Amino acid sequence: MTPQTSTLKVPGASLYYEMRGSGPVLLIIPGGPQDAGVFADVAGHLADRYTVVAYDPRGNSRSTFDGEPQEQDLDVHGDDAARLIEALGAGPAYVFGTSGGAQIGLNLAARHPGRVRALVAHEPPSMMLLDDGVEAAMQKFFSENSLSEGPGQDEAGPQDGPPSFEPSPEEAETFARVSGNFEYWLAHGVMPLSLYRPDIEALRGRPVVVGIGEESVGQPIDGMGKALADRLGSKRAAFPGDHMGFAPYPDRFAETLHLTLRGA
Repeated sequence: MTPQTSTLKVPGASLYYEMRGSGPVLLIIPGGPQDAGVFADVAGHLADRYTVVAYDPRGNSRSTFDGEPQEQDLDVHGDDAARLIEALGAGPAYVFGTSGGAQIGLNLAARHPGRVRALVAHEPPSMMLLDDGVEAAMQKFFSENSLSEGPGQDEAGPQDGPPSFEPSPEEAETFARVSGNFEYWLAHGVMPLSLYRPDIEALRGRPVVVGIGEESVGQPIDGMGKALADRLGSKRAAFPGDHMGFAPYPDRFAETLHLTLRGA
């Protein structure tokens, strides 16, 4: 399904977004240096039930700054998401965010609760909520996702060069765009997104579900998700795959997300 594309002017930047389908709005927030393109397959599987809106967070791909690149700020990201939901004019939205995008979703739900019908935060790197071992967990998480000591790739980006399969023209284009975001993200985004501490008091009692990949159980990201869910007193949901489960399993991932939103 070919998406309808548009941009929204926000203070200091312009946000690019793609819209598919019909029904209640489901806002998708990519993680790290990702953009809307990595969720094209998942969006296609949900478009019969939702108006799926995926966007490039400011600084990534087609969401450009008005001037020089700025350090990422979770409050600014949260405000961007709230303004996008408002511009769609459909009332509160379902929200899905993954990795750093989950951190943005948590900021959005805490600071703009009236814009969020329910939030699924998939594998948020909420390192600051761990009771102990934060430094070790950070090192292990970064190392496992090619982010330790002079990292060159994102936890949600391409692993070890070009894909081993023959990509479609759309996939190749997305790969090239996302690869071009690494320098900005590593310089300005990885630490703000990873070290953000969600506002537990503001989020407690809100419809928030923490998603964890079935293949991530026992890994540092699993402990971070559990710490968040425990402090919120919220549900956890098992999603297919690992930190990037939406890529190899878009149909199963989409169905899990739909059932999780219904249950939230």
